[in-house]
Amino acid sequence: MRKTEENSMKTGAGMMKVRAGIALSMMSFLLAGHCFCQKRPQITRPQITSVSHLGVYSSDAAKTEAFYVHDLGAFKAADPQNPMGVRYYFNAIQFVEVLPLPAGPASINRFDHAGYNTADAEELRKYLAAHDVPVPAAVSKASDGSQYFEVKDPEGNRIQFLQPPAHPLAVPVNPLSSHMIHVGYIVHDIGKEDTFYRGILGFRPYWHGGPTDDSSDWTSLQVPDGTDWVEYMKVKGPETTGIPADMSQQNAGVLDHFSLGVPNIEAAVDLLYAGDRLTARHSDPKIGRDGKWQVNLYDPDGIRAELMEFQPSAKPCCSPFLAPSPTK
Repeated sequence: MRKTEENSMKTGAGMMKVRAGIALSMMSFLLAGHCFCQKRPQITRPQITSVSHLGVYSSDAAKTEAFYVHDLGAFKAADPQNPMGVRYYFNAIQFVEVLPLPAGPASINRFDHAGYNTADAEELRKYLAAHDVPVPAAVSKASDGSQYFEVKDPEGNRIQFLQPPAHPLAVPVNPLSSHMIHVGYIVHDIGKEDTFYRGILGFRPYWHGGPTDDSSDWTSLQVPDGTDWVEYMKVKGPETTGIPADMSQQNAGVLDHFSLGVPNIEAAVDLLYAGDRLTARHSDPKIGRDGKWQVNLYDPDGIRAELMEFQPSAKPCCSPFLAPSPTK
């Protein structure tokens, strides 16, 4: 009997150990599962405050310089990101970056990338990574102290986010315009683009319209923390990205553009005439579909530079303005 009792006690103790081991394993599994299912840490998006720049290609550096410096009054300076490039500043943190036309097969494309200013490039890089946007491993640092990184939007357009340097370049005041109020470029699928600009970055609807009252070929979204905007220039065709195969270089340049804000278009045109600065292809002043006075000028490669009044003078077509317009 004693041996039987001893064996029973040993068996019971063994079972307790087995049960304890199973319980410990279950607890470890549950804890591991809990850790695996935890939500990602919330990262607050740093401010995106304004348009930074438009990057374009030039086939003739001298003619391009004459257009940006003589005609538009921009301040020429070295490119702190790319020694092959040149910057034409309209204020200390807004410019057109001009790059030499790439070697290789002939192309009508003159749009390289667009840029937006942010308060913190590194935090924005982390924010985009947390939202599954492919980002570089680290921000880049330019020779002027600015920090930046580049991503691609859903249609493959190259987009830079730039944190201006602590001590920006001293840029003389441009009597024509010192504010780049928007940039625009070709898109095909507005809904697809919205997943990035609106859904992830927080850009806000500003206005939409087109050549007819029921069209939305031009869709404007303001940056989350300012009044500057991006303008989708919608195109139609079998392509889903880039310039349609049947589009001319001139028409592509109309769509890939930047806009300089002016308080009064008549005064701006008078200034251009007085300085004999209307040397490039240009349009006459007109009220655009958004109700704002504008004049279009074109650089030697066809990129459109739009002079636009800050505030509308007439009722816009197609859509009311959904956010305040810039005032200066």
